[in-house]
Amino acid sequence: MIPGDFSYHRPDSKAQALDMLRRAGPDGRILAGGHSLIPMMKLRMAAPAQLIDISRIGELKGVAIGGREVEIGAATTQHELIENEQLAAACPIIRETALQIADPQIRYLGTIGGNVGNGDPGNDMPGLMQCLDADYLLESAKGQRSVKARAYYQGAYVTAIADGEMITKIRFALPPKGQGYAYKKLKRKIGDYATAAAAVTLEMAGGVVRRASIALTNVGDTPLYAADAVDRITSTALLPPDIDAAVAAAEAITRPASDGRGSAEYRRRMAGVMVRRALIEAAGRATETADGKDAPKDGKTGGIFGWLKG
Repeated sequence: MIPGDFSYHRPDSKAQALDMLRRAGPDGRILAGGHSLIPMMKLRMAAPAQLIDISRIGELKGVAIGGREVEIGAATTQHELIENEQLAAACPIIRETALQIADPQIRYLGTIGGNVGNGDPGNDMPGLMQCLDADYLLESAKGQRSVKARAYYQGAYVTAIADGEMITKIRFALPPKGQGYAYKKLKRKIGDYATAAAAVTLEMAGGVVRRASIALTNVGDTPLYAADAVDRITSTALLPPDIDAAVAAAEAITRPASDGRGSAEYRRRMAGVMVRRALIEAAGRATETADGKDAPKDGKTGGIFGWLKG
């Protein structure tokens, strides 16, 4: 289909973009890569009268890594995230996830702000941002506020953003050295949304899970933070029964729809499979963080390191 009539604007600065957004009111929408918005406009699921293109505003791009925090400009593309070696060293799960989004052509234009901002439950970055306990900086001509990724999503394409606001930055704590991580995604073909996907981070100390985070993609109306699954493995040695308990808890919070990717029950079970694979891979990548020592490598210790290597 063909979109309805709209006016197109390309501001030169963030301030100009926010002013245009203020004047447009509920009829204004931000355009960056356009991979979510334009298809919705073609289907007449969205009909903004004013499109404000921020793709060339330099102050909305870039990655800054400080002593305790990672900050990413909302207009930073997936390709730029993948190519940023400093970010890959500091938080490698970002690259791992971005490489599984669509295809290279889309990643060259698609932005992280667009991926997290519109409330599409099939997008990959929202679940990852919940896993990382990220904050979204929302700005308008009136000021700014911060919203947790875990509180931002309210339903399919329904978010906490208000008229006149746009996401300008994504922030999260710098992951500790030695953190294990994995993003596991099942999809039918390259470029497809996930049938189910899971993001996991783990910190190990003394052979047990010191801290963990688990989030799910495309098995509900929103990304899902699996708090109960995290509780099931925290302070455990992450033995197979511990992983089984976490998988069951993660599956219990899913509400997938039956569609071309499979039945609801199949997708629920695949969410559990992705959680299991992500936990095992994250554990295999983790090193002891409490005293700086590497995890045991001889396969003779208990816990995850023993049975993974045994």
